Amino acid sequence: MSKNASETQGFAFEQSLAELESMVQKMESGDMSLEESLKAFEQGVRLTRDCQKALSDAEQKVHKLLEHNGEMTSEPFNTPVGEE
Repeated sequence: MSKNASETQGFAFEQSLAELESMVQKMESGDMSLEESLKAFEQGVRLTRDCQKALSDAEQKVHKLLEHNGEMTSEPFNTPVGEE
């Protein structure tokens, strides 16, 4: 099985998403104390931000791959916009 780009950079998107879904289910069950719920919410916010960043990075990479006259070309991902 091949690793996706986010996993090779140290972030497992699918695992984080599954963790978020599990957290939401636990919170919705009503079986957590207020303190546990707050900690889970804080962790959920962090995971959500990490997932959003991974998605944004992937979207930027796709745009870079497609923006050169429709040809599939690749550029270094960390090149700032406008400095190509």
